[in-house]
Amino acid sequence: MPALTLTSISKIMSQSLRPKDAATLVLVRHSCGEPEVLLGQRHGAHAFMPNRYVFPGGRVDPSDSRVRPATPLDPDVAARLEKTCGAARARALSVAAIRETYEETGLMLARPMPDGHPTSNGTAWADFSTQGLGPALDRLDYVCRAITPPGRPRRFHARFFMADEVHSRGEIKSSGELLDIKWVPLTEAVTMPIPSITGHVLKEVMNLIEHPPVAGKIRTIPVYQRRNGQDTYDRE
Repeated sequence: MPALTLTSISKIMSQSLRPKDAATLVLVRHSCGEPEVLLGQRHGAHAFMPNRYVFPGGRVDPSDSRVRPATPLDPDVAARLEKTCGAARARALSVAAIRETYEETGLMLARPMPDGHPTSNGTAWADFSTQGLGPALDRLDYVCRAITPPGRPRRFHARFFMADEVHSRGEIKSSGELLDIKWVPLTEAVTMPIPSITGHVLKEVMNLIEHPPVAGKIRTIPVYQRRNGQDTYDRE
């Protein structure tokens, strides 16, 4: 049996990493003619997708499940999410998408809290609570999900949401995690240095804009993952 080196041990460990739940938000702006999406460049020091342009997003925090939203998920959106997780996890994923977007870009997808109570006592939500706001889950649509292939330094089971920019509040500002945050026309976004999954999501967003889903009609979503060494695309 060959001796295990530090490199081979690291490779085995990365292949066996369990994907962490993550959430991403695609904000779409329609005010300048061609639809635009909000993208930012990941810092070059990041181990995961350095220097690539991505949508705001990140890991689900344990505290996301304890945040009180201003409005619940649309029932159709919740039903699609809950095909692969419970109701509480679906809510935490949607909350995480809004939190990460605010932390990375300064934009809040929020509504006034109906009872006036703070959405959370956590520091991540202090600015929301100060303004009497909470995450507006009803503004989210669920676009697709993707699982990072084995062998990567980080693995995520990411759910991708989208929302119209008109429902957001605040001004764009960088926290340092995303650089060069800007609105990019969809046709230009697909030509930028983006991860392959971002390209797939952009195409799905384009399709949803050009062919809006019919309310109440059963709708499937794309699932991107690797099986038996091959990238696969399914719908569920």
